[in-house]
Amino acid sequence: MKEIQDREQLNHYLRAFQLESVFHELLLPHLSLYGFEQGDLICTQGQAPEYLYVLVNGKIKIYTTSSEGKTLVLSFKTPLEVIGDVEYVRGTLILNTVEAVSSVHMIGIQYRWLHKYGKDHAPLLRFLLEIITQKFYIKSNSLSFNLMHPVEVRLASYLLSVTSDESDSRLEGQQSAVSLSDAANFIGTSYRHLNRVIRQFCIKGLVERDKGVIVVKDRNGLSALAGHNIYEHNRGKGETRL
Repeated sequence: MKEIQDREQLNHYLRAFQLESVFHELLLPHLSLYGFEQGDLICTQGQAPEYLYVLVNGKIKIYTTSSEGKTLVLSFKTPLEVIGDVEYVRGTLILNTVEAVSSVHMIGIQYRWLHKYGKDHAPLLRFLLEIITQKFYIKSNSLSFNLMHPVEVRLASYLLSVTSDESDSRLEGQQSAVSLSDAANFIGTSYRHLNRVIRQFCIKGLVERDKGVIVVKDRNGLSALAGHNIYEHNRGKGETRL
């Protein structure tokens, strides 16, 4: 993580996502813009939180880790999204680990300033309420989606979620047996069945698989199969996707 000393860029994000009223004049001086590179951890499960982060550029992955060391990917998120909201409201330790999937920009503010200047600020409280309730809404939809749609549809949706465009169409590195196992858990199927579906996708020309690398070849075909991408949702202004 590095702090980006560019107030104009910070102000640009505030205007672009209409956050100027959310963070009023007493909070504005305490906002900072932070940059994270791919693979950087933004926060770690079980640690004491210090910051509320607002994702304004890039993509992040949220996952949980069991006491046995097994990980489960919970979601992928793109702007506009908030990290640390539930922990701020409830006063708990960090619930899940958040990792940058791409280069990421986040607006951050320490909890102590929120407690001092934001706890009675209605626009901020409404903003947090909308974000938190939207997370519960999306989670409910995702669970229903996993129960009601075949694995082929869920995998197509998952692949669209983790690859945002043609320049980000390769799933490699950790996208080997371990991360494909995470994908199986995420969409609610077995690793063996997931591999069978991937082979079907390869035959249809939707993806290619070679030595642990999956390349999305036909995003339009995946989109047609998915119908709509349940794992990423727009929420109006700011092109929010969860």
